[in-house]
Amino acid sequence: MQLSSGRAPLFPLPMWITLVVLISTPLWITRVGLYQYLALEIMIWVLFAMGYNLLLGFTGLPSFGHGAFFGVGAYAFGLLQLRVWPNLWFDLLGAVVIAAIMGAIVALFISHRRGIYYALLTIAFGQVFWFIANKWHTVTGGEDGLLNIKRLPADFGFVSFNLTSNDSLFFFALAVFSVVLVGLWRLVHSPLGRIFSAIKQNETRASFVGYNVWVYKWLAFTISTAVAGLAGALFSMAQQSAYPNVMSLHNSGFVVMMVLIGGGMVSFWGPLIGAAFFILTRDLLGAYTETWLLWYGLIFMAMVLYKPEGIAGAWQDWRGRSRRKATTSIAPAGGAL
Repeated sequence: MQLSSGRAPLFPLPMWITLVVLISTPLWITRVGLYQYLALEIMIWVLFAMGYNLLLGFTGLPSFGHGAFFGVGAYAFGLLQLRVWPNLWFDLLGAVVIAAIMGAIVALFISHRRGIYYALLTIAFGQVFWFIANKWHTVTGGEDGLLNIKRLPADFGFVSFNLTSNDSLFFFALAVFSVVLVGLWRLVHSPLGRIFSAIKQNETRASFVGYNVWVYKWLAFTISTAVAGLAGALFSMAQQSAYPNVMSLHNSGFVVMMVLIGGGMVSFWGPLIGAAFFILTRDLLGAYTETWLLWYGLIFMAMVLYKPEGIAGAWQDWRGRSRRKATTSIAPAGGAL
């Protein structure tokens, strides 16, 4: 993934478009036959996918067990609320910190590996977390999960916002999403983000020029799991529960498919496109057939075979062809002058 050597804008046009579309959803989403909770769910999965893409798309590290950290965030939020202190800010921050700590520990064991061995280790650790969530009944509730997780109010001291409705929770999640989106955008265009990109392009060469590749791989994994934990915490608020299924291998596979079909390998905005495409496909196709995942799988296979750069890559190619055509059509006219 090539990053521009120039200074990236703080708020690029795609970011404005994304935020405007999300903010305006209460005005139009029911008119097109959808519902507000769907917009909330898409935003949570976009957050998860964009955090994951920091690892896969920008650092080139394939994690196939990342759903474990999404689940850790969900369970941590619920357990902190039910057993420690039912305070929104404490529970959210605690979920992010716990997910980051778990990610940092896992990264200690896998950051010296690369390629298929790295991917297999992430699957193994992901299955460990899933097994613990299933079997540790006294803490996690086992297969029944954690229930009665409440949507706690957002208390700012001088004012408090009730988040029990889907609309209010959506706007709270949108505020969190906006902050993280800007943070990730700045991160990938920072010197640290360029080091991640260098590791993706050639890990050996990055180490030869003096970078401690192990440390940067550890850091990328830890940051990515922190974002996954935040997404999981918001998901547990939305669902008002946390259950082992969010840690499963197929749930980890979903975020990989979102990133790849959206074009996360070539664009920062690919995960956003892919997550929205996945959730909308699930709901729209799922309304007609229970085998929606089969059809989505076929779409995914076709995309990987014929356009591995994903939807964002196809858009970039179309724009490139349009610019070349415009250039060639202008050039003869300029020569005649």
